[in-house]
Amino acid sequence: MDGYTLTDADDISRKLAEDFRHRRVERGLTREAVAEKSGVALANITRFEQKGLISLKNLVLLAISMNYLQEVRDIFSTPKYSTMDELEQIRRNSSKKRAYPRKPHSYEEY
Repeated sequence: MDGYTLTDADDISRKLAEDFRHRRVERGLTREAVAEKSGVALANITRFEQKGLISLKNLVLLAISMNYLQEVRDIFSTPKYSTMDELEQIRRNSSKKRAYPRKPHSYEEY
């Protein structure tokens, strides 16, 4: 999977699972040991490693058990933008607590 951009959610999930499995094996941990340490059911770890399917809560518990808490915590901590317009919008909205849909300028835009 390396060498190309992962744009599909399933591809990203499988890559996360593959990376998790590599880190687990590098540490010499069995799935059973990770299940015990994290509190995540063995069946959920198996399903994650084989199919890339896991709940967010269980992913966080696995990250904590493998000392990746900070990386998970920081996933949305920094604003991302690709244009100056997006950066300006981020700056305008940085103090807001809620997002509201933009109101159309005329009836035709509905």
